[in-house]
Amino acid sequence: MTDAALLHTPFHAALAPLNKIEAWERWQGYATVPCFYNEGQEYAAIRNSASLYDLSPMIKYAVTGADAPRFINRLITRDIERLRPGRCLYSPWCDGEGHIIEDGIVFRFAHDRFQINCGEHNLTWFLATAAGLDVRIEDVSERFAALSLQGPLSRDILLRAGVAEAAELRYFRLLQTRLGEIDVTITRTGFTGDLGYELWVGADDAMALWSALMAAGDGRLVPIGSRALDIARIEAGHIQVHSEYQDARTSVDITEKRSPYELGLDWALDFRKNHFNGRRALLAQKEAGGPPLRLVGLELAGRRPALDCVLYARRRVVGQTTAAAWSPLLKKSIALALVEARWAEPGTELRVEVHYRRELRLLRSDERARVVAPRFIDLPRRRE
Repeated sequence: MTDAALLHTPFHAALAPLNKIEAWERWQGYATVPCFYNEGQEYAAIRNSASLYDLSPMIKYAVTGADAPRFINRLITRDIERLRPGRCLYSPWCDGEGHIIEDGIVFRFAHDRFQINCGEHNLTWFLATAAGLDVRIEDVSERFAALSLQGPLSRDILLRAGVAEAAELRYFRLLQTRLGEIDVTITRTGFTGDLGYELWVGADDAMALWSALMAAGDGRLVPIGSRALDIARIEAGHIQVHSEYQDARTSVDITEKRSPYELGLDWALDFRKNHFNGRRALLAQKEAGGPPLRLVGLELAGRRPALDCVLYARRRVVGQTTAAAWSPLLKKSIALALVEARWAEPGTELRVEVHYRRELRLLRSDERARVVAPRFIDLPRRRE
């Protein structure tokens, strides 16, 4: 795909010259890069030095007003009152039947001032949820640019760029500071399962931020595309809309709708709150013994990643893979999958039907797969 018919993010002037093969993909109408030159080398930067990824197409909502906390508590499954200003919180949000609409990160800047970040447009749902409340919800996506700075050297790069506060910024905390002459919000968040940060600036300051970080990186900071990022997120066991689940509002097939229980998000359901969208349905599911499907990790015997492949046990279909990759860190093929609950125990052996291309032929093979926890790696530096 060319970028001619796509919108350009505030970092496009920096990304376009690096995209030598001129391959682009669409994210919310914006041109983003799947791979600059070699996804293996880009992945290596995430795990061994530092990487930089353009997050600007992410949807961003400013939420303000006296009832802002009440609105967010009505929306998400976790309790926003437990979140102090200066911190971030991950949560899904559901429809009335307990099916996930989407998941995202909430920033709390003050008692009545928040930002919600997610991959899809949610304004209509947010406004419906806010009915009767004194709250203002505004889509500010185009006002801000964002970069994901991830990898073991990411903290050092921020320090070299002059952000001394980065030395003390703890996991899922945020700070509003200046990087040189740039006003920037820095959060200790990311999608890679590694040490990392996300930086949020006004769109007009995007290129200045890019230049400052690349200068501080001094050759150790590598721009990456979505393919390398996807390998890292699968290793970390992070779910993604349109992969592990579909937006419940737009899923025509009921079998495509997912509850937090199915996706391993039991820990993100706070039933101590009196109300949130889907609470009654999720409580009923909990009392009934849980969902019929579970998200699991798979270790595959072959080297071919098994994306959208069928899983068998005793010659019967019991699940399907949702995302897959060859893990350079683990030196094995891994996948995330949704399987029937009875086959979801770690150590369970399954068969996977893999389809792949060789030259112009579409081939099929049956391979062994072993169920493991969906988080394949848990690097201590992620939280340190």
